[in-house]
Amino acid sequence: MSSPAIATFVVTGMHCASCGMLIDEVVKDLTGVVASATSVRSGPTVVTYDPTQSSVVEIAAAIVTAGSYEAELDGIPPSSPR
Repeated sequence: MSSPAIATFVVTGMHCASCGMLIDEVVKDLTGVVASATSVRSGPTVVTYDPTQSSVVEIAAAIVTAGSYEAELDGIPPSSPR
């Protein structure tokens, strides 16, 4: 594994603690993701991952497909999966 990277996503559309747990579960299933921590109160999801195995676009897409959520990295929405 190369040096892990950390990305913070601003997530909107969460309503309860279950939303955060679902997002973390889906993100952790991605290849190369080491950890995911979501705060339902303030909205960020902080992901530690191997950038040679996963990308911020893939991570954002996983968050979006986990439910009715939107995810932005550094205030810039990544490409949406089609």
